[in-house]
Amino acid sequence: MFIAKGECVAFPTETVYGLGANVFDVTAVKKIFEAKGRPSDNPLIVHIAHDSELALLAQRIPDVAHEFIQKFFPGPLTLVLPKSKFVPSIVSAGLNSVAVRMPSHSVAQAFLRAAGVSIAAPSANLSGKPSATSWRAVKEDLDGKISCILKGDDSPIGLESTVVDCTGKVPLVLRTGAISLEQLQAVHARTALANPKKTAAPKSPGMKYTHYAPTATVVLIDSVDEIRRATKKSAYIGLSMPSPALHFQKICMSLEEYAQSLFSFFRDADAAGVTHIYCECVPEQGIGRALMDRLRKASSRL
Repeated sequence: MFIAKGECVAFPTETVYGLGANVFDVTAVKKIFEAKGRPSDNPLIVHIAHDSELALLAQRIPDVAHEFIQKFFPGPLTLVLPKSKFVPSIVSAGLNSVAVRMPSHSVAQAFLRAAGVSIAAPSANLSGKPSATSWRAVKEDLDGKISCILKGDDSPIGLESTVVDCTGKVPLVLRTGAISLEQLQAVHARTALANPKKTAAPKSPGMKYTHYAPTATVVLIDSVDEIRRATKKSAYIGLSMPSPALHFQKICMSLEEYAQSLFSFFRDADAAGVTHIYCECVPEQGIGRALMDRLRKASSRL
């Protein structure tokens, strides 16, 4: 198997496709950074198949983390925990914490069980570009740079996992995702959104560098009436129907469809030679909060 040979493998999850290597093999983990062109101070998320793997990854499991594990594992939730001495520094970007999640995707679960080891894995795309939600997108970015792509269906969620820091007195959401702030607060009422300006060193991917951006310029709009001077090189994605219709557009029937379609739409727009992508803003509730986070980062409106 490629993992046992110290290679990288791209695999589908319910959020986005991941690019994984044996978490304890420093040489293999370095190949992830090389393939993606990823900055070394950007921590990775460790993917597990069984709760028992936490004993090697975390120094301890805080009570609040136990609560979240019981409610949301397996699923699109990543927990930041105190790091054990066994996790290489390259995985955690030199921090004393480690990010861990247990994906629910059947192919991801089968891959992790077959690997027989915890897998460090960021999204399977070139650093800074839209995350890959299909094996075709992985191939587009990483063909010839990695050893294997496990082909599965398109990722059903389409946005990266929610990340919660459980190392402090109050659980802090470092990155929003399909598990919403409201869902987390239903388990632990004091859960809050982190203030990135007060974070000394990013404990989660997606906090420091420009992410999710297509080549085209992303323009955020509150209403389709704000679309100006649309041309054949303009695109639109959102919940409302623009009038007149644009040459390249996607009208989504729900927030979930909008989120699931976003990164693939960005990639399709780039392939079509689009220069400007108009994206409709949505209410910041539930997955809408995560969607707006990705849209702001893609448009550089942080």
